[in-house]
Amino acid sequence: MTKNKKKFHWGKDELMGNLFILPYFLAFLAFITIPVAMGMLLSFTSFNLLNTPTYVGLNNYIALLTSDDIFMQYVIPNTIKFAFIVGPVGYMLGFFLAWLLAQLPSKIRTVLALIIYSPSMTAGVAMAVMWRIIFSGDANGYLNSILLNFDLIQQPIQWLTNPEYLMTIMIVVTLWSSMGIGFLAMLAGVLNIDQTLYEAAYVDGMSNKFQEIFYITIPSMKPQMLFGAVMSLVATFNAGSIGVQLSGKIQRHSMQGNLL
Repeated sequence: MTKNKKKFHWGKDELMGNLFILPYFLAFLAFITIPVAMGMLLSFTSFNLLNTPTYVGLNNYIALLTSDDIFMQYVIPNTIKFAFIVGPVGYMLGFFLAWLLAQLPSKIRTVLALIIYSPSMTAGVAMAVMWRIIFSGDANGYLNSILLNFDLIQQPIQWLTNPEYLMTIMIVVTLWSSMGIGFLAMLAGVLNIDQTLYEAAYVDGMSNKFQEIFYITIPSMKPQMLFGAVMSLVATFNAGSIGVQLSGKIQRHSMQGNLL
């Protein structure tokens, strides 16, 4: 009994498809895969950019976890705190705004979606300049000026150099700029749900919008919800530079309470 062996033959469609993928694959390999792999390898060496790397095993990780007091006492706890606040809140806010926009007429929805999405397209430096003007520590700062005019404070507050306020400001700025690709994906997911599902559910006894969301909307857009969750998580853990951009310097010692 002979077995039929099927051989794969490259057709025109397969060849064209691979040619289209090749530029992205090469760029991904050169700028993502290789640098990440090299970074992982270099983490097991002693390397100062001048001399040849020397293999040291796990010594770098041991020193980081046992000798660096700032990293263990401030960096990790504050990063986790920041991520747990911004991540879930930004994710739920993105879904809620996407659902609200889906209830509006097409033209109004397009304009509002562009307005909500536009902060995520703003360059980090430009965004930091705008927020530094708002939270400026002198009497001319927008927030201080408003509070002083209403006699809510007696003297200007140093918003961006005080550890009591910097974390909160970072959270506000991050949430303001968090409506990115994940938000657009969830908006597309809501808009592509089959409307007959809602009609059938109301015929079967569904009576309000909350049931509509939990029983129809969310189950019908699980891929978009998962994509939004992943994007929100990645963006949250990459937001540490916001503190440096807002305050204008890396926070040390006096600002250790909010160091990310």
